[in-house]
Amino acid sequence: MHAYFNKYSKSVLVCMPVKEDNMSDWNPTQYMMFASERTQPSIDLAVRLKGCGACPKTIADIGCGAGNSTVVLKSAFADADIVGIDSSENMIERARTEHPKLRFELCDALSLEGRYDLLFSNACLQWIDNHEQVIPALMQKLNDGGMLAVQMPFNGEEPLFKLISKVSAEWGLNSSKEANGTLEPSKYYDILCGCASEFDIWETKYYHRLANHRALVEFVKGSRLRPYLDQLSDEDGKAFEAEIEERAKALYPVMADGKVILGFRRLFFTAKK
Repeated sequence: MHAYFNKYSKSVLVCMPVKEDNMSDWNPTQYMMFASERTQPSIDLAVRLKGCGACPKTIADIGCGAGNSTVVLKSAFADADIVGIDSSENMIERARTEHPKLRFELCDALSLEGRYDLLFSNACLQWIDNHEQVIPALMQKLNDGGMLAVQMPFNGEEPLFKLISKVSAEWGLNSSKEANGTLEPSKYYDILCGCASEFDIWETKYYHRLANHRALVEFVKGSRLRPYLDQLSDEDGKAFEAEIEERAKALYPVMADGKVILGFRRLFFTAKK
């Protein structure tokens, strides 16, 4: 158990032992190869919150990863007391090293104790089961009038993602982690109807300019491909990646500047307690 005394709010943040996800720990270097693309949704979500007049004093950044989203939050809400939490030791170590002036704790979402004005989660909740239970549980960790702000990938129809599912099935790889994913917006509507006083749901599609077809694989290697690569030896993993890269060439034409475009839909919602 980790405890942190907050000199501003005179409260104690307690992070219970994190849960195992049956996968190897995250690789921050691989994940942050595309830091700009991965950070932009958190910027857009923070801008949305500020535009709605949000002025939180206590914030938890759930699934903070290497700390890029926590930096965004500190920039948007400079006077707030902010903690970034993640269940990956590698990510927390990287965050603490790169952003020593910010606070980070090893902790999973449901083990977070205390109450907050804002719970912020950028590309994290899709890795957690049972959103019908998880989201109401997170809402209970808010102060009255507090806000839950979430972004999750919603990109299952993208050709690259369909290709990954097809190739992994051909290889006989388990796809249970992929199946967790993100629910349909109508499902979140019904969930939030039961636990929020008001809420908004929207989606944005980003068009990422990537250097080549290998970059398509590198983009998803640290996230979408993790559950599959964990089941393979290094040699087989390279062959798996190579097959996806080669077959992606038929799906993604080279643009006039020599780059390829990866479409990426993301689902957002904000919910007020």
